[in-house]
Amino acid sequence: MTQAPPALPLHMRRDHFDPVAELAEVREEEGIRRVTSTFGMPAWLVARHDDVRDVLADATRFSNAGMMARSLPGDTRTEEERRRAMAGQMLATDPPDHTRLRRFLTPEFTVRRMKRLEPRIVEIVEEHLDAMEAAGSPADLVPAFALPIPSLVICELLGVPYSDRDEFQKRTARQLDMSIPMDERLALQREGREYMESLVARAKADPGEDMLGMLVREHGHEMTDDELAGISSLLLIAGHETTSNMLGLGTLALLRHPDQLALVRDDPDAVVPAVEELMRWLSIVHTGVARTTTQEVELAGQTIPAGELVLCALPSANRDPSFIDEPDRLDVTRGAMGHLAFGHGVHHCLGAPLARMEMRIAFPALLRRFPGLASALPFDEIPFRAFHFIYGLHSLPVTW
Repeated sequence: MTQAPPALPLHMRRDHFDPVAELAEVREEEGIRRVTSTFGMPAWLVARHDDVRDVLADATRFSNAGMMARSLPGDTRTEEERRRAMAGQMLATDPPDHTRLRRFLTPEFTVRRMKRLEPRIVEIVEEHLDAMEAAGSPADLVPAFALPIPSLVICELLGVPYSDRDEFQKRTARQLDMSIPMDERLALQREGREYMESLVARAKADPGEDMLGMLVREHGHEMTDDELAGISSLLLIAGHETTSNMLGLGTLALLRHPDQLALVRDDPDAVVPAVEELMRWLSIVHTGVARTTTQEVELAGQTIPAGELVLCALPSANRDPSFIDEPDRLDVTRGAMGHLAFGHGVHHCLGAPLARMEMRIAFPALLRRFPGLASALPFDEIPFRAFHFIYGLHSLPVTW
């Protein structure tokens, strides 16, 4: 018998682009609610923009490391295995450990450094558009455009052979699928870890000019091999999963709003604010890492004891009327700066400048190349990735 998928937790439930109405009820009524997390554990779900921002900003009272230190239901790893798997995972650490790890990478992800990559990203985008045009209509935008562009960029930046992309993309997609049994996801995590350990060993033997080579040359004496493997794994997964899902889902959102699409296609000044608004409106990361309270805290009028899990409902926070007017309306002209789609505080997305640049280049290039771009499926038949840690589309067949 095929095992039935688990019930979808409230914080992951969507109605196509929108968070479900029940999330809005939590936000507008109590602001915080006791729920069951993805792993079947009790947690507090925070739904209002200002409360979510406060949690994300306070790494002292709301710990990232606390969640990762727990033995989750179905987790058969030994304590040593968990320790090694968490080494270098910046999302699983708190200051000062997080501060130490992040400072190794921060200089490489400044806006100025990212600008040096722009000509290559433009080239990569144009190459994939050429390939789509040569293959002809129809095409599936996810494997033809949305997934390979950020994958190739992060591979070249990090020093991962692009020839390995199919293997790590399939592995990552299943690893982040919350409907897959824990033991299978742990096996995939181990495979990914072994793969990255082999790349670290190669970089230590012959450090290249890529980011992994830089980490080995400049910080190898300050980092363990486990930390090098962990930090590289995080960059590889986050570097292609997030932007690829934004490119696919964002394109569909624009196709459903032709007036907004025309602005992005025809007005260069509209692209930067459009990227911010799409990030806010879609909020593809449901919650990020669950926090653990380190002491008793008051939040949204609720007393939360120490040691409790706290989930931040990012789609709800970014649709909060107290944060922005008409939050359920997509309006690419307003920019929506101050959204929480990239997180906030010390764990604010390190790769945000790179993701923004990839989207700023890719969206208008796609829409200009194919001005007649249209979905090849009725909207209700487009397969959304409901159970994934990062929201998106399984596929997006298009014509032009």
